[in-house]
Amino acid sequence: MDKQKIYLETTLFNYYFDVDRDAHADTVQLFKEIAAGKYEAFTSRYVIEELGNAPEVKRDKMLNLILEHDIPVLEPNDEAAKLADIYVKEGVIPQKYRTDGLHIAIATVNNLDMIISMNFQHIVKHKTKKMTGAINTLNNYRVIEIVLPMEVVENENAEHDRAGDKSNPASDL
Repeated sequence: MDKQKIYLETTLFNYYFDVDRDAHADTVQLFKEIAAGKYEAFTSRYVIEELGNAPEVKRDKMLNLILEHDIPVLEPNDEAAKLADIYVKEGVIPQKYRTDGLHIAIATVNNLDMIISMNFQHIVKHKTKKMTGAINTLNNYRVIEIVLPMEVVENENAEHDRAGDKSNPASDL
């Protein structure tokens, strides 16, 4: 089986360094799995631009994460811009947050398998997943998965945690 091609959206770089966030450990694990060769990871110039708005020390750390993991940076193109404009026109993404549509579009037009994000406002939402999937299909692109890091990382403690979870009826079987 080929490695899955994943798009790392801006929020992941922030969560990697924010140890107080719930998804910090899963985000760090995702980067470990990328380093181990489990995924072929990509990001984009849109991410680089957004990271440029962070305070200097954190910005440098986040940008270095891209370099350390040798993550290719997808460049903006007209095809992605047109698709993002459709997302905005159809009410999936507000015009003010068009960059969120650009993240989805750049991953779509580059035929990636999934977008991994912690952006609950405009990206990791049921409406966004359904509507971008429909728009992509209507425009001859495939549906791209939009997921959280904890949905894809290997968690060696998951089975143990479920087995010992008294609130889980399956643990009594």
